[in-house]
Amino acid sequence: MDLGQLDLNPRILAAVRKAKLKSVREILHFSGPDLQRLTGLSSPDVQQLLRACSAQLRGHSGAITALHLLQQKERFPVQHQRLSLGCPVLDRLARGGLPLECITELAGRSSAGKTQLALQLCLAVQFPWQHGGLEAGAVYICTEDAFPDRRLQQLVAQQPRLRTDVPETVVSRIRFGSQIFVEHAADVDSLLECVSSKVPILLARGMARLVVIDSVAAPFRCEFDSQDAPARARRLQSLGAALRRLSATFRSPVLCTNQVTEAVEQGTAGPQGAWAERASPALGTTWADQLLLRLMVDRRREDEATRDPARTLRVVFAPHLPPSSCSYTVNAEGVRGTPGTESC
Repeated sequence: MDLGQLDLNPRILAAVRKAKLKSVREILHFSGPDLQRLTGLSSPDVQQLLRACSAQLRGHSGAITALHLLQQKERFPVQHQRLSLGCPVLDRLARGGLPLECITELAGRSSAGKTQLALQLCLAVQFPWQHGGLEAGAVYICTEDAFPDRRLQQLVAQQPRLRTDVPETVVSRIRFGSQIFVEHAADVDSLLECVSSKVPILLARGMARLVVIDSVAAPFRCEFDSQDAPARARRLQSLGAALRRLSATFRSPVLCTNQVTEAVEQGTAGPQGAWAERASPALGTTWADQLLLRLMVDRRREDEATRDPARTLRVVFAPHLPPSSCSYTVNAEGVRGTPGTESC
């Protein structure tokens, strides 16, 4: 970029040329003190020079604000890209789906549907971007049970019925089963090794754009008791740092299912002396601090006399979402949100 285009005092320009600096980019490689030594200019002159070079390089457009990004979705599509949850109702709840550069937790009781939704995301990520996917596969790390291959095959066969928003010709071209890479990690060391060494290779080659850990709590609950809280916290922080680094480097969402801890406490409403069960995600605040988005699923007990649907998905916290919820069902086709049940 020609130095003659800079709106500067000729005296400053002459000093710059005398120092044999030939371009704006070359000038910006130096710090203020270095430019003072090279050019012999005063500190105010150097600051004026740096401001002029910066303005020239960015085209006088000024800084782009977060509000500008939000209002200009058409011009900045990458910043607004999300991974679809595979259902329009669930996507509306999450404002388009999962953010790409973050760790999302899906916590809930056993049989609430956590694994079902995780498998559904492994299929959704393989769709073209215009249909909410990332056109790549998924890495599925099992820490508790064997990978549910039979259920996956059932979901693959039912994709045309679940994804009615996608042309059937598009669905039929996707080789769902060959793009899910399964790893089993029974302990914390194996999990950290997988996340640090194996997963980055698949992400770097573009073979996968989603990482699922099902579940994150299992190895930590097995290896650490209440006396080992500091050691467990350090390992959780190491895992969180590794996952955030993967997500940011490869713009790949990370989904971690989590178990819950049951607590019985006296209710604040209803008859005096009533007690209620409260479920909270496992691993405490150390793990919660690693997350951007926390979702919770719940399944009502069968003996409850209620007209509400059996399952509920709830946004617990997220910087871009209000606390909200919707009901959903799990059937042969997959996880479907119930239209009209969204609430804030």
